[in-house]
Amino acid sequence: MVEFCGSVGRSLFLCPIYEKSNAYSTNILCLSIKKLPKAEIPPYRLDAAPTTYTEESHHLIDNSDGALYRANHMLNDRPRITIAALKGGSGKTILSLGLTSCWLKEGLNVAAFKKGPDFIDSGWLSFATRRPCYNLDPFLMTTEQIINSFLIHSADADVSVIEGNRGLFDGLDLEGRYSTAELATMLDSPVVIIVDVTMVTRTVAALIMGCLQFDPCLKIAGVILNKVAGNRQESLVRRCIEQYCGLPVVGAVPKLKGDFFPERHMGLIPHQERQFAEKALDWAGTVVGKNLNIETLFKLARDADPLAFPDDYGQAEKPSASESLSPRIGVIQDHSFWFYYPENLGQLKNLGATLVDLDSIRHREIPDVDAIYIGGGFPEVQAQALADNKNFKQALKRRIEAGLPVYAECGGLMYLGDRLVIEGNNYPMVGALPVGFVFTKKPQGHGYTVLQALRQNPYYEVGDTIRGHEFHYSKAVLEDSEKIKAVFKVLRGSGLDGQRDGICRKNLLGLYTHVHAGGNRLWAQTFFRQAALFKQRKISNDVKKKD
Repeated sequence: MVEFCGSVGRSLFLCPIYEKSNAYSTNILCLSIKKLPKAEIPPYRLDAAPTTYTEESHHLIDNSDGALYRANHMLNDRPRITIAALKGGSGKTILSLGLTSCWLKEGLNVAAFKKGPDFIDSGWLSFATRRPCYNLDPFLMTTEQIINSFLIHSADADVSVIEGNRGLFDGLDLEGRYSTAELATMLDSPVVIIVDVTMVTRTVAALIMGCLQFDPCLKIAGVILNKVAGNRQESLVRRCIEQYCGLPVVGAVPKLKGDFFPERHMGLIPHQERQFAEKALDWAGTVVGKNLNIETLFKLARDADPLAFPDDYGQAEKPSASESLSPRIGVIQDHSFWFYYPENLGQLKNLGATLVDLDSIRHREIPDVDAIYIGGGFPEVQAQALADNKNFKQALKRRIEAGLPVYAECGGLMYLGDRLVIEGNNYPMVGALPVGFVFTKKPQGHGYTVLQALRQNPYYEVGDTIRGHEFHYSKAVLEDSEKIKAVFKVLRGSGLDGQRDGICRKNLLGLYTHVHAGGNRLWAQTFFRQAALFKQRKISNDVKKKD
């Protein structure tokens, strides 16, 4: 019998095991075995088993007894670590980015994941890893969907970094549902806790001990000290944690000077707006390299137990025969609109759609597309540029009047309204919806949402309940509230006015709520279907004109 013990590049280590878990499956099989040159393996990884096998040939394994097993539902070894903290604003993102940068410089392939509904931190992690960062959200996704997404998107990675959010146990209720701790338990991931040690010493050990006892099922594997005042404080806190909690302190970060990652109302400044994003990442990598023990962190990630494949592992949406037209779906991705979950775009591609990049600032015309998807973002930052591009706005409004399917979320909804009002200044937008938006200094909607469809629309059946999230500082100003027939009743959240969300006009639907397609596959299927139907109507009309 063999067990996966770690990986290098696209090769996995094997070593013998004994009885470990009644959940362990012996359905393992491999075709070929090879060894990697030592030069390809960082020095602290030489303690792995001496033989490896390529992931490309993982269908068959011939173990030392000559027994052959199949690999359909085998347990899978994926080195992983969750970076958590006792509260928000403790440095999780900066240290996650720095750790990712260090491992990348070691030649490792790193996959990044972000807990919760977040686009900005995910964008930075995507920028750092040069690959999509996937959000894992227990509120928006089932346990099976989370494990499926993690296993699929970490398949070629040597190690995965999962960045938590807020405090480790902070959830929506008394049980702490949808917390970072719950996600780490779902993924059976070792957790490293970042602790702000400003003006505190021995008490830190009591806090960590409380975390250990609060949820004994959670695998807390280490501690990182942040904002350390000096060597004396670090030495005392380190010894207290190691003696009373039995956990290693894997790093101590001093109080840092300078601010390479400034923030504004919604968190870190997006990397798209950072002229020196590469320098910011290099700085984070230097901080981590100097102050964290990345070798120990990698060993902690390697200690993660194998995960079992869900029954629907790797299943992708496929178009039916009637939807095989391969519609072209325009996606506005620019400095204004870039809040898109990779799953949302990925599922549209899997169904057969061709995605066409659009730029609401630079483009003057809209190419031939069969639908348009406008995600969220920061239209307030580019308000003047958006207002100035009259050609694009007029072209978009004409397409909407002609029945083009358009799905718009948050920032996209604001763009389709009459105007943006920022500090008393009016910026005219597309004008496809009779609503204006005023920006305020306080959030008008922040957190998870639950909506129920009350009226007919192109994308949801009446009675459907959808889960999502919102985060906006804008407030809707309805030109004629009586004429607005909102699509959704707000069961949780704020929406347009605390009670309603979603405005429909022909085949356009705009709403504040963001939907995560990883937990709601019907969204992609329905949007794709509307695009395919629109293309089919265009083809039929062209045929009639020729006749």
